[in-house]
Amino acid sequence: MDFTSKLPHVGTSIFTVMSALAREHNAINLSQGFPDFNCDKKLIELTAGFTSGGFNQYAPMQGALPLREQIAGLIQNCYQAIYHPDSEITITAGATQGIYTSIAAFIRPGDEVIIFEPAYDSYRPAIEVNGGIVKAIALDYPGFTINWATVKKTITHKTRMILINTPHNPSGTTLAENDLKELEKLVAGKNIIVVSDEVYEHMVFDGNAHQSVARYKQLASQSIIVSSFGKTIHATGWKIGYVTAPKAIMEEFRKVHQFLVFSVNHPFQLALADYLKDSSVYLQLHHFYQTKRDYFRQLISCSRFTMEPCTGTYFHLLNYKNISDESDTEFALRLTKEKGLAAIPLSVFSSNKPQNHLLRFCFAKKEETLERAAEILCTL
Repeated sequence: MDFTSKLPHVGTSIFTVMSALAREHNAINLSQGFPDFNCDKKLIELTAGFTSGGFNQYAPMQGALPLREQIAGLIQNCYQAIYHPDSEITITAGATQGIYTSIAAFIRPGDEVIIFEPAYDSYRPAIEVNGGIVKAIALDYPGFTINWATVKKTITHKTRMILINTPHNPSGTTLAENDLKELEKLVAGKNIIVVSDEVYEHMVFDGNAHQSVARYKQLASQSIIVSSFGKTIHATGWKIGYVTAPKAIMEEFRKVHQFLVFSVNHPFQLALADYLKDSSVYLQLHHFYQTKRDYFRQLISCSRFTMEPCTGTYFHLLNYKNISDESDTEFALRLTKEKGLAAIPLSVFSSNKPQNHLLRFCFAKKEETLERAAEILCTL
C-alpha cells in the first residue's frame, strides 16, 4: 500500500526494547519503571468483591463517581485546591492516555508545544501525530533545571501548550516553588495551556512538598493536571489515571476522551475509591520509596558510579564516567548482555542525544533485587 507514515522516525520504545533484552539474557530488570512486588492484598480483595458483585459493565464516561469524589478529596487534602468531581475530574486509561487526549483536544496543525528534555518518550509523538510542532528546551545539566529566560524567548504567538513534568522522569528531580511561580507569570494572560504530568506526585523526598500546579490558582486556571494510580498503588498494569482541569477545559478534554477510550475498567475504579479512603495510602508513600532510594544508594556506595541527585520518583541516575567512555546506549546494552543488569540510557529521552554518561535505574524493587543489582554494579 502507498501511504506516508505520520510518525516516520518512531520505532519501538526503549522500555520495550530493554525489557525484552532483559528477558532474553535473564538479566535483572531495573530499566522499565514497575515494581517487582505485588500491590496490597486488601486492594486485590476489594477488586474481587466488586467483580463478583456484578460491577462489570461500562463505567460512566467521566469515571466512577466514588473515585472522582476520592480524587477531589485527595487534591484538597494535599494541595488545598478544589476540583468539582462532576465537571473537573476525569478517569483515564493511565496517564499516557491523559496526556495524549490533552494534546489531541487542543493542538492543531502548526501549533507549537514546548517540552523539556530529557522528556518522557510519549510527549513528542503525541504532539507530532496531531500536527503540532515540538519546541524542545534542554534542561540545564547538572541538576536538570529549567532556564526560564530561555522559555520566555521560546514562546511565540504560535505557542499553544507547555508540557511540564514533576517529579521528573527520567532525571528523578523536582520543580521548586519558584519554578511554578515563574511559569505562572510567563503564561498569565496568554492563550497557552499548561499540561502538568504529575504521575509521581506522592514520591517527593527529604521533607520537601510536591509543587503541584493545583497549588497556584492562576496557573491552575489554564492548566491540565495528569496523574496516575499505577505508581501510587504499585499496580502499573491497572492503567488507571486521572485528569483534572477547570470546567471549560475539561469539557473539551472529554469530547476527545469519550471517543478514544470512552470509559475505564469499572470494578477496579470502585476498588480504588474504597482503598483511597485510607489517606495514608498516598500520604505515607514518600517514606516507603525514600527508604528504598536510601538503601539502593547505600548498597552502591562502594561502586565507581557517581550518584546524581534524586529528589523524587522511583528512578535514580548513575554516572559511569569513571568506568567507561562508551556511549550510554552501548554501555546499557553491554551491561545487560554481559553483566545481567538492565538500565535505560538517558540520551534516548532527548532529541540531540547528549552524552553525559548517565543511566537510569528503577529502585521500585524488592530488597533482594536491589542487593543482586548492587553486587553487579560494585564489580564494574
